[in-house]
Amino acid sequence: MKILLAIDDSPYSADAVEEVATRPWPKGSTVRLLSAVDVTPIATDPAFLATLDIDALRSEITRRYKKVMSLAAGSLQENGLTVEMVVRDGDPRSVIVDEAKEWSANLVVVGSHGYTGVKRWLLGSVAHSIVSHAPCSVEVVRKSTAEA
Repeated sequence: MKILLAIDDSPYSADAVEEVATRPWPKGSTVRLLSAVDVTPIATDPAFLATLDIDALRSEITRRYKKVMSLAAGSLQENGLTVEMVVRDGDPRSVIVDEAKEWSANLVVVGSHGYTGVKRWLLGSVAHSIVSHAPCSVEVVRKSTAEA
């Protein structure tokens, strides 16, 4: 089985890693850890954009995500899973769906902040977009408020 586990450095991703790590999977299953580095500036003020070092920001986020992936990989490997790690540039919504298609994933797993209403409208929902567009099944891991 090919499991695409999309993570960042949030506690919601840690919940998704824990869920995958503690579940029994068919022998020979592979987990591909995927992080999407999106450094698209939200601000449009030219003075702000002129001072922004996009390359340095991208490098810092990539370094941080690789560290998170290494920790997650250790947890998954302890449970007998084969692990691959990939970092891609771009919007997580499209990066994750594209990776699922190109890799022929059987399952995509993501954590969710659980935003609703205005927060969801303003911040968007990566999980919702993936569920809507992925070529395979998607599991959205959300810890209940009693567990959080």
